[in-house]
Amino acid sequence: MARSEPAARVAPRAARAPRATWRGQLWAGLRPYDPFRSIKAALQLLVVVSVLITTLLIFVAVASKTQMRIITIFSVIASLLITQFVAHGLTSPLREMTAVARAMANGDYSRRVTAVRRDEVGDLADTFNHMAADLEAVDRHRKELVANVSHELRTPVAALRAVLENVVDGVVEADPETMRTALQQTERLSRLISHLLDLSRLDSGVVVLDAKRFEVWPYLSAVIKTASLGLQGGPGAGHRPRADVHLHLDVSPPELTAHADAERLHQVVANLVDNAIKHSPPSGRVTVRARRGNGPGSLDLEVLDEGPGIPAAERNRVFERFNRGGAVASGSADGGTGLGLAIARWAVDLHGGGIQVAESPRGCRIRVTLPGSGQALS
Repeated sequence: MARSEPAARVAPRAARAPRATWRGQLWAGLRPYDPFRSIKAALQLLVVVSVLITTLLIFVAVASKTQMRIITIFSVIASLLITQFVAHGLTSPLREMTAVARAMANGDYSRRVTAVRRDEVGDLADTFNHMAADLEAVDRHRKELVANVSHELRTPVAALRAVLENVVDGVVEADPETMRTALQQTERLSRLISHLLDLSRLDSGVVVLDAKRFEVWPYLSAVIKTASLGLQGGPGAGHRPRADVHLHLDVSPPELTAHADAERLHQVVANLVDNAIKHSPPSGRVTVRARRGNGPGSLDLEVLDEGPGIPAAERNRVFERFNRGGAVASGSADGGTGLGLAIARWAVDLHGGGIQVAESPRGCRIRVTLPGSGQALS
C-alpha cells in the first residue's frame, strides 16, 4: 500500500502533460487572430475599433440630436489618434533596425535591435539580431586572421632574413646546418600558405574528393615519418625542437584497409599529430591508433598525447577557426593560426565522418570516424 501512494501522486502530473501540449497547440493555432502576435490581426482590430467608435458616436448624435458633421469630426480625430498609436508601435522597431543597419554599414557591429514585440516585426528583429551577431563574428574572425597571419609570417621571414644576412655579410658560413635552418623557415611559410589555401577552399565549398581504398599501416607510417623528420629541426623549425617526443603507430589488424581521400586524410592526421607534438611534455609519447569501423572501408582513428589535455569547456570550440585557447592555456610558444584543427574538421566533414575530443585519463585524445565506402562521399 505504501508503494501505491507515490504512483497515485505522479499520475495527475502525467495527465497534465497532454493537456499542456493541447493548450500549446491551441495557442499556436490562434496566433493569426492574436493582435499582440500578428500584424494582420492588429490592423483588423484597428479597423473594428474605428468602426465601433464611429457607430457609437452616431448613436450618441441621434440620441442627443447633435449635428452629424460634429460627430464626423470627432470620429475622424479618434480614428487618427488610434491609428497613430498603433502605427508608432509597429514602425518603431523598423526605425531602430534602420539605425542599426546604418551603424553596421559604418563598421559598428555591436549594436542590436530591442525586440519588445511578439509579432512578425518582433521575429524580424530577432532575425536581424542573429544576422548582426554573425556579421560581428565574421568581422572579428577577419581581424584575427590578419593579426595571426601577420604574426606567423613575420616570425619565419625575420628568421630567414637574419640567416641570409649573416651568410651575405660573412658572419656565418653557408654550411649545411645554416642552409637547413633557412629551409625549415621556408617550410614553415609553405605550411602557412597551404593552410590559407585550404581555408579558401573551405569557404568556397568547391572540393571534389578522390576516395580510394588504401592500406592503413604504410599510409600512416609515411605520415608519422614525415612528422618525425620535423622533430629533428633546430630553433628555426615549424615548432620548437621536440626531438624528445616519441611517435608510436598502432594499427590493428596490420592488414587493415580503408576507403577515403588520401590527400584530405593526410591533412587530418598531419594536423592532429602536429598539434599533439606541440602540447606534449618532455619525453612525451604521441600515439596514432587505427581500427576498423562499423561499415565496409570505414576507419576509426585516434591521436593521443600526454599533454595537459583540453578543458571540458573548450572541447566544443577547439575545432573553430582561429581558436588558440588550447595553445595559450598550455603555454605553447607557437600556438599557430588556429587553423589546423578547423581544417581537420573540414576534411572529416567532407567524408561524412565525425571528429571530437574524447574522454581520456591522461592528456588529449581526438577521435576521427570515417564512414568508408558504405556512405556516399560528396
